Amino acid sequence: MNERAWRAGAATGIGSMPGTDVAEAAAVIFGELADFPHEPELPARGVGADLLGRTAALLVDLAVEVVPSGYRVAARPGHDHRRATDLRRWDLDAVQEAAGRPPLIKTQVAGPWTLGAGIELARGHRVLTDRGALREFTESLLEGLRAHVAELSARTGAKVVVQLDEPSLPAILAGSLSTPSGYGTVPAVPEPEARELLTRAVDGVRSITGQPVIVHCCAERPPFALLRSAGAGAIAFDLTVVDLSSALLDEIGETWDSGVELFLGLTPVKPSGKDLRAIARPALDLADRLGFNRSILTERAVPTPVCGLAGSPADWMRRALSLTTDLGKAFAEPPETW
Repeated sequence: MNERAWRAGAATGIGSMPGTDVAEAAAVIFGELADFPHEPELPARGVGADLLGRTAALLVDLAVEVVPSGYRVAARPGHDHRRATDLRRWDLDAVQEAAGRPPLIKTQVAGPWTLGAGIELARGHRVLTDRGALREFTESLLEGLRAHVAELSARTGAKVVVQLDEPSLPAILAGSLSTPSGYGTVPAVPEPEARELLTRAVDGVRSITGQPVIVHCCAERPPFALLRSAGAGAIAFDLTVVDLSSALLDEIGETWDSGVELFLGLTPVKPSGKDLRAIARPALDLADRLGFNRSILTERAVPTPVCGLAGSPADWMRRALSLTTDLGKAFAEPPETW
């Protein structure tokens, strides 16, 4: 499904925000990204507030706890799991308070491979090493996401778009993901197997929301061809760090040409002396190098910060999102000087 849920010229964020005040973060997001706001993530709050903890809080009939090496499957919900679910509820309250009536809202969760890479089984191996457990986690996530999307829509009156975060996927494909002990690496997952599970997740999410699914990967070499073939309606990545070698450039061009939208990470996460044209330059250069008319930035692109804003100075987050909104407007109506 390539029919866009967001209007031309819209801009959005990746997810994470600095600080621990979710009410303030929500107010900034809905104030600066009125056309395409997102659910705030505040990892500085600690256990349960990071990507894995927030996603685990949605799991149905599965629980996690925190051990020295990270998150591990638990026999029953304990303090760590309850804290993650409480944070989710408080976040929904803050979103409802700040939202007004937005046309749509984006929520972010770990994709199946990153979720399976970041949680350990009881015996200490990563979930992704047990394909049966990995499928169970994926189905549990989809079930929990169905309830979360319904509640988010009911509280805001908005259509909901889901972003699957897959930062671990390149390492999983390359066989460079370390074991929990740190003394070895997990064997590489073949691309067909990675594609099959991700397709199941994307199809499941799309059936829940009725909207295109965004897959986010801010590595230097996101697997564009795999993500496209898995059914992603949009791919989000950091355009300022991506390796634009000829092979990857071809993948990006084929992805864009197929109708998949690109969420282009452009806005710095820390104060920068760059003006709007300088921030937009990588996007303009990308369209030019691929031989597309720059109007494709209006038709099949959405600007974002380069990655999450968790590490940004508190006084920069509002400015960063404002600049991102200005980029979206400039994509829709390019200044003559561009």
